[in-house]
Amino acid sequence: MTTPKNVQVSGKQLEITQIRSTIGGKQNQKDTLRSLGLKHIGDSVVRSADAVTVGMINTVPHLVTVEEAK
Repeated sequence: MTTPKNVQVSGKQLEITQIRSTIGGKQNQKDTLRSLGLKHIGDSVVRSADAVTVGMINTVPHLVTVEEAK
């Protein structure tokens, strides 16, 4: 399941997981995943839902899943 392009800025913590490969993808999408700290399929990071992070997530919604961190 992919993430819709409607992640909003908030004070919450988001758990971002890479679910698809960047092979064959555009360079800016590869750079965005690296900036988020994701290198391989299955990698997860926890980030705050600030404007920068939300913008990066909305750039690659088809490559990641986003859940609220516990």
